[in-house]
Amino acid sequence: MAATADLHIDLDVLIHEPEDVYHAQSSEHLGSHGLADFRKSPLLYWKDCLGLIEKPDRQAYFIGRATHCRILEGKDEFARRYLVSDGPVNKTTGKPFKSDSQAYQNWADAQGKPVISSKHGRLIENLAVGVAMNERAVDLIVDGVAEGVVRADYCGIPCQIRIDWLNPSLGIADLKTCDDLDYFESDGRRYGYAYQMAFYRAVLAERIGQLVPVNFIAVEKKEPFRCGTWLLSPETLDHCARENEAAIGRLKECRRLGSWPTGYEEVRVFDAI
Repeated sequence: MAATADLHIDLDVLIHEPEDVYHAQSSEHLGSHGLADFRKSPLLYWKDCLGLIEKPDRQAYFIGRATHCRILEGKDEFARRYLVSDGPVNKTTGKPFKSDSQAYQNWADAQGKPVISSKHGRLIENLAVGVAMNERAVDLIVDGVAEGVVRADYCGIPCQIRIDWLNPSLGIADLKTCDDLDYFESDGRRYGYAYQMAFYRAVLAERIGQLVPVNFIAVEKKEPFRCGTWLLSPETLDHCARENEAAIGRLKECRRLGSWPTGYEEVRVFDAI
């Protein structure tokens, strides 16, 4: 399937469901993170499938999800889902209770939604302003749908993706935060961002019959909160897609044999100094 110049994606292809519902389907559908784990180590992937890999909901992930909500879904949705507050004040000290105190926990439990500190609330607002200052980033997310899910068979197995943003005429936009925009491309290589996006593009293509453009929106988590955009080259995505498809072939063979190697069974030559 070749990329289409005059693009118009029917957004009805997207499924709308809460994040926990999406993740509950991961045992039956291969996702980009599962594929990344398999490329790193089949044994890692298999242990994760068995629920043996602990995945703590670290604060950074929580703030990341809230940031995506604020930037992609807007202020109203952010306010509906999160509360920005430092909590009740200790009358003895005149300062808010510490977040690990019982008084704070009792208060937070009564709010009915996750609580974000005012410090992190300011950070999220700064990130949103940074994105809003980039004209191309605004163009990418001014039209479309956030957090849409697509499920399809790809390479003969059920797969699923959750797209940060799908623009009907500009394609996929994936929002990333980073420490320094100057190093975003090297971060992307380290974390396999292009492989993730090649998987998204391919699974979506199974449903709509065409390959769409893929864009990154990256914003710094510190002053001056610079925001940049990148358009992934078709050649890069094609290369990553071929490697993804080869990995899925190996995954199917591991399932058939019931064998899950680490990926380091053979002796390697160390010749770097």
